[in-house]
Amino acid sequence: MASRSQSRSPTTSPSTTSSPTNESESKSVTESVYKFPKENGRTYHGYRAGTYHFPNDPSEIDRLDFQYEILKYCFTNRNYFAPLKNPRRIFDIGTGTGQWAIETGDEFPDAEVQATDLSPIQPKDVPENVQFFIDDASEEDWALPPEYFDYIHTRVLLGCFTDFREIIKRAFYYCAPGGYMESQEIMSTLCCDDGTMPPDYPFLEWNRYLEDAAMQAGRSIRIANKMKRWYSEAGFMDVQEKTFKLPINPWPRDKHLNTLGKMQEDNWMAGLAGISMGLFSRIFCWSKTEIEVYLVNVRKSISDKRVHAYHRVHVVWGRKPFPGEQPGDAALSTGAATAVQSYANTSRSESLGSDFMNNHNLAGNVPTNDNL
Repeated sequence: MASRSQSRSPTTSPSTTSSPTNESESKSVTESVYKFPKENGRTYHGYRAGTYHFPNDPSEIDRLDFQYEILKYCFTNRNYFAPLKNPRRIFDIGTGTGQWAIETGDEFPDAEVQATDLSPIQPKDVPENVQFFIDDASEEDWALPPEYFDYIHTRVLLGCFTDFREIIKRAFYYCAPGGYMESQEIMSTLCCDDGTMPPDYPFLEWNRYLEDAAMQAGRSIRIANKMKRWYSEAGFMDVQEKTFKLPINPWPRDKHLNTLGKMQEDNWMAGLAGISMGLFSRIFCWSKTEIEVYLVNVRKSISDKRVHAYHRVHVVWGRKPFPGEQPGDAALSTGAATAVQSYANTSRSESLGSDFMNNHNLAGNVPTNDNL
């Protein structure tokens, strides 16, 4: 795991995010990366501590690995949907445990795969073409040449950034012409199509609490349904979207969705406390005991198969146009020019409906994976 300073050159031992000429500062930053603050029995990232509200301890690592398997099963064994053809340089933002980057490195052995995260929780035994970095993609300067990557990937980054639109714009600047960006996000709002979810459903209330806490923290988790529009506004062409259903437990009759629901139920049982603890204690000032007591009924409600609830998974990808290529819509061309101009100055080294309807509708139609 390397941490980036003025360049992204990988190292065999941890480097730092500060200038190598300042030895004491360099040592301090390196130590902060590997020193995980502890709150309420959970550990959190040390680099830029407090900006990410979810834990990084062994229990969370196991949950993240399982989450990777859940989404791969949801996508019928796919890791991406963009039409990739022998990409040379791939970038994974917020890699977590690094499983996506590792499998992608295996699939494209001739590609250079770079992956970043705030926590050094990735395995050391990885393909030679995969490099992990301690870094924060919210920085304006990624310390790379513009138009460097052929493919930029994000997955489940809800609650990670103050404004995910800025990440998309930045990615557009660092994406090569003809290259792709793709985002795979879970929409936080809980959905139900058949009226089986009552207004006082505890897991629905928990979802609203989490959304409220994230908004107060300045890091919204309601981003999935807006990504397609944001991609177009950033200048990407041929923007596509697929939407999947992710049941909260094995209530569906369909075999694939039933298995998916069972996997997701297990993941919720393992991760509910960790997802809740940071935001509820920091924003609502609830004690660890208060949070644990509150989650008892939430867990019971998650396993209630009488309630046919699910989350939507949105997958969006788009292509950066070649020089002189004009998108079909003039507004997209304007968006592309704006994005390039903005990040040239700062980097030197079909929406599903209105935002309100998408954020609050609990019974919308989903075009993919809907055999429930």
